[in-house]
Amino acid sequence: MIKRRDFLKRAGAGAAGAAGLAACGGGPTAEGDEGGVSGPRVSWRMQTSFTPNLDLLHGSGVRIGERVAELTGGNFTIRVYGAGEIVPGLQVMDAVTAGTLQCGLTSGYYYIGKHPGLAFDTAIPFGMTTEQTVAWLHHGGGLDLINAIYADFGILSIPATTTGAQWGGWFRNPVNSLAELAGQRMRIPGIGGEIMARLGVTVQTLAAPEIYPALERGAIDAVEWVGPYDDERMGLQQVAKHYYYPGWWEPGVNVGLLVNLEEYARLPPAYQQILHAVCAETFLDRLGAYDAANPPALERLVRDQGVVVHAYSGDIMEAALRESNEYLAELSSQNADFGRMYASYTAFRDAQWSYIRANDLTYVDWVVPRVVRG
Repeated sequence: MIKRRDFLKRAGAGAAGAAGLAACGGGPTAEGDEGGVSGPRVSWRMQTSFTPNLDLLHGSGVRIGERVAELTGGNFTIRVYGAGEIVPGLQVMDAVTAGTLQCGLTSGYYYIGKHPGLAFDTAIPFGMTTEQTVAWLHHGGGLDLINAIYADFGILSIPATTTGAQWGGWFRNPVNSLAELAGQRMRIPGIGGEIMARLGVTVQTLAAPEIYPALERGAIDAVEWVGPYDDERMGLQQVAKHYYYPGWWEPGVNVGLLVNLEEYARLPPAYQQILHAVCAETFLDRLGAYDAANPPALERLVRDQGVVVHAYSGDIMEAALRESNEYLAELSSQNADFGRMYASYTAFRDAQWSYIRANDLTYVDWVVPRVVRG
């Protein structure tokens, strides 16, 4: 039996070696049967928590499988399935632990019932941007803390893709105040769902295939999903016309590739490094892809499909921030692992925010009103 927490040290060494590979967009150069890395034949199965029509999100898993095969000359293959094809979309982690899947692309915050600290593998309310989150994961010790928790479930998480900052969700009817928000029935997972519940919202956690039918038949009044591009592909604008921002519960997002630790340990070191490198380049690719795809998607939603864009009211934002701070502090006092992670995260976040307030935000606040008209 593999000693899981000790094994993470070796896995981390593989990730460090992969950093150089990701930077140059390739892997080791030893020739295999088809021009890739030589090694044994390995066949894995991956399932994502997302539907195949989501070409950027589910497509991240597809890209990982294609690139791994390319860089190993077809010796290491990963067959990719969509949500529900092998297990339900919210059971990917369980399937990876059990070995039903060798790996799965999913959001850690779907599994906070197993350990609240897994929220940090995706996002927490009023947290860091995607850029800052990646810095914390790779250079602030965040990924080590997350993987110490996953190790108890026989899993290694590799940051694999992102959606960037998410939006604040779709409502059938406007919610102009905290009083109007209370009583809404909303699909929203993770700690964001816990905070919405504290604001009086009836919260449901639904996997991707269940969301549109639930909204269409009126089982829920509102749904948060991702952002303009993915939300348009889900067709949410067909049954709800009021679109809110900001997505304060997911201002910066990581989606991890959860890998069965024992299966990972069986891989040749070169395959391990390729897997890390491919996940790193996929993350970067998708960050750019979403930044490119979201603005025209939002324009289409408003111009062609009658969507009305709203900002959350000040009283909603203030109440959400207050409840988030209180809830995260409560979790920190109740769970030692969560407390260590939150302390690490907030220290890194505060330093980041102090820095960008002096430069990045000053620049954006000055230039955007002078360049963007309307």
